[in-house]
Amino acid sequence: MGNANAAEELSSTAQALVAPGKGILAADESTGTIEKRFKSISVPSTEENRRRYRQMLFTTGRIGDHVSGAILYDETIRQKGSDGTPFPEVLRRAGVIPGIKVDTGTKPLPGCPNEVVTEGLDGLRERLAGYRDLGARFAKWRAVITIGDGLPTETCLHVNAHALARYAALCQEALLVPIVEPEVLMDGAHPIERCYEVTRSALDTVFAELRFQRVRLEGMLLKPNMVIAGGKCPRQASVQDVARETVCCLRRTVPASVPGIVFLSGGQSDVVATEHLDAMNRIGPHPWRLSFSYGRALQHPAMAAWKGEPSRVPAAQKIFFHRARMNGAAAAGKYSAALEREAAAAS
Repeated sequence: MGNANAAEELSSTAQALVAPGKGILAADESTGTIEKRFKSISVPSTEENRRRYRQMLFTTGRIGDHVSGAILYDETIRQKGSDGTPFPEVLRRAGVIPGIKVDTGTKPLPGCPNEVVTEGLDGLRERLAGYRDLGARFAKWRAVITIGDGLPTETCLHVNAHALARYAALCQEALLVPIVEPEVLMDGAHPIERCYEVTRSALDTVFAELRFQRVRLEGMLLKPNMVIAGGKCPRQASVQDVARETVCCLRRTVPASVPGIVFLSGGQSDVVATEHLDAMNRIGPHPWRLSFSYGRALQHPAMAAWKGEPSRVPAAQKIFFHRARMNGAAAAGKYSAALEREAAAAS
């Protein structure tokens, strides 16, 4: 495919992922992470249970009304529905673009105590080609930045930005839209002002590296944390303060050529994550679309309702659709507590 056609395809996919009123389902939990979540509902983390759970999410009626894409794990993209249909095709038929997590997790960063670097670049070109053949049209790579005493170091910011940019360039070569995720963790007692400083530094470093490695900004999405106080900070910011500080940080760091910003929820409760997204969109208009790429904040209530029981699937799907609808409304700046109550009552 020629350069112009490739650029057009990447841009078109990126725009579709941030279509008005829609966002991304992050269903890319590693086997270890989903085992912990299943343990909380007393469900064994077998391959079949993981398949049944993802099937429950992916076959929710009208999922495509509010979910534009779904990030899958390596195991999940190779699994099939009960009728034998591969999950990427199940999603496509529902109007949802299949995506894939491609990093292999974090390891300690040499010379930088208490900091990590994300791995997975070795053999990535070949893996991306394979995922494209399996139906993926976008990918995700997560870098992890910790706030602490003397942290993050410049080394940590630059090493992770370099890896994110290499991954993004390889994705675009393979005609996959890269979701670039530099997550500043909300762990710790730091105030919102410190999160702003670190998030701004991280994003500045990431975009400098993306430009250096010739990544087409029109054919990528950014998945950042919100600017928020640490979970142990005694002075928690209001919804409006989080929205204001986050938008201010993004306006100073993210080029207008990026089609969209899809936030991670980062440990926020499901309703609070929705409120923050809505408040940010009400501040607009913005040069990019602001939407969601939530995992736990979309899935947790549905998983708790499911409990691994086939008879509970319809009820769990209603709850999942409700959260997707609420976040779709927030992505349009049209969410409200009244809508939350009305939709919950109707479901």
